Amino acid sequence: GPQSSPSHTSRSSIPFAGTILGGFLPGEMVLIQGSVPSGADRFQVDFTCGSSVKPRADVAFHFNPRIKKSCIVCNTLTKECWGREQIHYEMPFRLEVDFELIILILKDQFKVAVNGAHLLEYKHRVELERVDTISISGKVKVQAVGILSPSSSPTSPAGSLTNQDTEMSMRTDSIPFRGQLVNGLSVGRSIIIKGETNQNAESFCVNLRNSFLSDCWGHEETVLASFPFTAGQYFEMIIRCDSQHFRVAMNGQHQLDYKHRMKELSAINQVEVKGDVTLLAVRVL
Repeated sequence: GPQSSPSHTSRSSIPFAGTILGGFLPGEMVLIQGSVPSGADRFQVDFTCGSSVKPRADVAFHFNPRIKKSCIVCNTLTKECWGREQIHYEMPFRLEVDFELIILILKDQFKVAVNGAHLLEYKHRVELERVDTISISGKVKVQAVGILSPSSSPTSPAGSLTNQDTEMSMRTDSIPFRGQLVNGLSVGRSIIIKGETNQNAESFCVNLRNSFLSDCWGHEETVLASFPFTAGQYFEMIIRCDSQHFRVAMNGQHQLDYKHRMKELSAINQVEVKGDVTLLAVRVL
């Protein structure tokens, strides 16, 4: 519920089940870090209404990656009967590779992202108010499960999110933050910024800059269908550099494209974040 501070279970044993006091609220994220052991065929994450075994608790959202079949099956169980399967033919989970699974709970649907990329959404078939338990079972190793509530400070789960093997993972506790991009940007690279907007935030900014750019702003682009930030909320922003644009996604959802005005990408060698924001991690992949 709203007061829940992030619960953070490390080295969880499988099957893992955790009940969230007060249930889940729109805007909360469940973060699961783990890996799929070799030879695994499937595992599942279930959002359930209580944890009764007989009769079996209703499963509001059954998320079931089937590795060998390269698909993900989603479904809902009510009164011990499965509904219509929603099958997604994509497999972001690889054997013996770490993954980071984020399930964002919204008032009308669950949104799932794996390793920072949006994967699928699943419309609620059971009232969200009834959902209070998450269980993880099957062939999977779980390192950490965290619940990030929009009102809590997500230090514990997010602190464990920085990858050890990325080229750059920087200390991010001071604002304004400036990080050097060794060799500058190039097509295909992504900058991932995880943080939390401050409680009475007005604005913050992320600048990708070159150290020698003349001090003149160009024309502003400000077109967004809906505003993706709220004060005091955890966010994950991914800025991907492709050949024509910077593509920006927030919490796994594409927001905007910004056409390159500086053609010399390798000259962009700094990332700067300033304003009303607390940073948890900045990564460059």
